[in-house]
Amino acid sequence: MQETVAFIRTRYAGAPRIGIVLGSGLGNLSNEIEVEAEIPYKEIPHFPVSTVEGHSGKLIFGKLVGKQVVVLSGRFHYYEGYSAAQVVYPIRVMKFLGVRTLLLSNAAGGMNPAFRVGDLMLITDHISLFIVNPLLGRNEEALGPRFPDMSEPYDRTLIEKAKGIAAAMKIRLHQGVYAGVTGPTFETRAEYKLLHHAGGDAVGMSTVQEVIAARHAGLAVFAMSVITDLGIRDEDNIITHQEVLQAASHAEPKLTAIFRELIAGLE
Repeated sequence: MQETVAFIRTRYAGAPRIGIVLGSGLGNLSNEIEVEAEIPYKEIPHFPVSTVEGHSGKLIFGKLVGKQVVVLSGRFHYYEGYSAAQVVYPIRVMKFLGVRTLLLSNAAGGMNPAFRVGDLMLITDHISLFIVNPLLGRNEEALGPRFPDMSEPYDRTLIEKAKGIAAAMKIRLHQGVYAGVTGPTFETRAEYKLLHHAGGDAVGMSTVQEVIAARHAGLAVFAMSVITDLGIRDEDNIITHQEVLQAASHAEPKLTAIFRELIAGLE
C-alpha cells in the first residue's frame, strides 16, 4: 500500500478529501470533473484491474464543483476472482491519499414493491451476511480497529442532505437497505424473496465490502443505488447485464445531479 501511494504521488501531488466510486453504467460523472490527472489501473503497482463491461478502469484526480476529488472509475468485485482484501484495496489507498468522505454508487435489483426500474435509492443500511468480510485475518492498526462499530455505516447527515437536494430537484428518491451478495449470477426467485424477508430493499454484488473497509478506516460514507431491474415481479424474471447497463444509463443524470450538489456542500 505504501508503494502504491508513493507511486500515485509521483503522478499527482494533490490531497483529495472526497473519494467517489462509480458503478455499472454510472461513469459519466467523471465527465464533469476538471481533470488534473488520470492513471489507468494497469499502471498502478499492486492495483487490481477491472474486468467488467461498464467499468472503465482508471483513477481520476481533479475538481468537481470546486472540490478536490479522486474518482474510482470502475470498481472491483469478489466475483471477478479477487479476494475481499483486493476488492477494498483502492478504498484504503484513498484513505492514505487524504480522503475523508467516500461516495459510492451501484446498480441494484429492486425487491421493494414500491420500486420501479430507473428509481434511485439512498442506502441507509446494509446486510453483509452473504458476502466475505474484508476485515478477516490479521488486523492492521494503521488501517483501523480490530472490531469496528457498524451501527451507522452510512452517514445520517449526508443522507438528510441528499434527501433535501432530491426534493428541491423534484427527483423521485427512495431509501432502504442494500443486501450484498457475491454474484455473479442474478438471484433466483426464492433468493430474492429470502433477501426481501431478511430486510433488504435492493440487492447487488458490490459496495458492502467497500463500505466496511471505509468505516474501518474512519471515512464518512454515502451511497446510492440505481434500481436497474426488479427481482420480485409477476412476469418472467430473466435479467441481462445489458438491461442493467441501459437502465443505469437512463437514471444517471439524476444520480449525477444529486452527487454534484452533495459534493458542493462538503467541507
